[in-house]
Amino acid sequence: MAILILIATIVLPPVGVAAKHGLGGTALLNLVLTLLGFIPGLIHGLYVNYAR
Repeated sequence: MAILILIATIVLPPVGVAAKHGLGGTALLNLVLTLLGFIPGLIHGLYVNYAR
């Protein structure tokens, strides 16, 4: 399951964050960052899912 979340986070960061943390503030923030630019959303998604 962890590899699927990693792949989802790389391809579509909000989906990966929502899969691990649910549809809360973290997923909403990641969606906004991804809409502003893919790289900020990707960095935030990887940080939230794997650095905490």
